[in-house]
Amino acid sequence: MAISRAQMLKELLPGLNALFGLEYEKYDDEHTLIYETESSDRSFEEETKLSGFGAAPVKNEGSAISYDSAQESFSARYNHETIAMGFAITEEAMEDNLYDSLSARYTKGLARGMAYTKQVKAANPLNNGFTNAFQSGDGVNLFTAVSDGVTGGGGHPTVGGGFNSNRPATAADLNETSLENAIITIAGYTDERGLLIAARPTRLIVPPALMFTADRLLETTQRVSTADNDINAIRNMGAIPEGYAVNHYLTDSNAFFIMTDIPNGMKHFERTSLETSMDGDFDTGNVRYKARERYSFGVSDPLGIYGSPGSS
Repeated sequence: MAISRAQMLKELLPGLNALFGLEYEKYDDEHTLIYETESSDRSFEEETKLSGFGAAPVKNEGSAISYDSAQESFSARYNHETIAMGFAITEEAMEDNLYDSLSARYTKGLARGMAYTKQVKAANPLNNGFTNAFQSGDGVNLFTAVSDGVTGGGGHPTVGGGFNSNRPATAADLNETSLENAIITIAGYTDERGLLIAARPTRLIVPPALMFTADRLLETTQRVSTADNDINAIRNMGAIPEGYAVNHYLTDSNAFFIMTDIPNGMKHFERTSLETSMDGDFDTGNVRYKARERYSFGVSDPLGIYGSPGSS
């Protein structure tokens, strides 16, 4: 339905001092601090995790060497969605408008709506990763822990029969203890054959409700909320070298997340970048504007992120 003069009566009359409501600032592209972005030229993308070799056994004198085998572990699929929206303005509304360009004003609003949608979709894996609403390629919840009674999961399974946890078995709020335990858990990650990975945290991701807590935990020189004259070990060791970032699209005010340096973790594929276009209809005189893009957000290796839903 086209925007007509009936929907903008005030803009057709003299004496209007200001038009407002479309000038709000928007948050930056916060997904860039969580996802690695790659381009795509297909309808979908798949990434497969490989299993390497186990620990080498002892070869006894005169005996034959042992041969190991490798295999594929699991695949992650990224199905690109098409996101599009538009608006139309009648010829009469454009002619009779007394103020600034209608098309320029509403095109900004269109861009704002497209950008907002992208950030919401980017936050979706984090917001839903503690339940089976979003699972990784290995068939379990994105965030799962060994002996986790909350989600019923047993951790992320490996080819060698082991498991990796990327959430606490008991949900915990963001504090010094939970942050230290998360760092220790990440340091214990193993590959598909049980060999230790040199995994390290890189950045803490928090909702707005936890930004002050995050700042105190990472930036103060001494321990937080204690009378002891101890150093802040997390800061002193540089355990989370890239500090923290606030994501305003996280829906749980108690949940927090830690990005790791595991390669091929959280991925964003851009199939078609944002495009805008317009055309006029000869019969009606209406002018139509649209914006369109195609992309997907997901995860290849779930060890690329650690999360806790908070205790409440």
